[in-house]
Amino acid sequence: MNSGIMCIKEVSSYLNIQEQTVYRLVQKGKIPAIKIGGQWKVKKQHLDKMFEELLNEKLKSITT
Repeated sequence: MNSGIMCIKEVSSYLNIQEQTVYRLVQKGKIPAIKIGGQWKVKKQHLDKMFEELLNEKLKSITT
């Protein structure tokens, strides 16, 4: 993970969810990823940004 680019297994570990769930979310476009050489790759920076945005939306909906 030093480069900031993760494979499905690393994303699974980072988010503490099953690899199958990561695949499903990637294929549905819910996690930003690209396929390189037959393997899905995700930038950690994009995951963190996506998580932060979703959390902020949730917090806004709770407080309004």
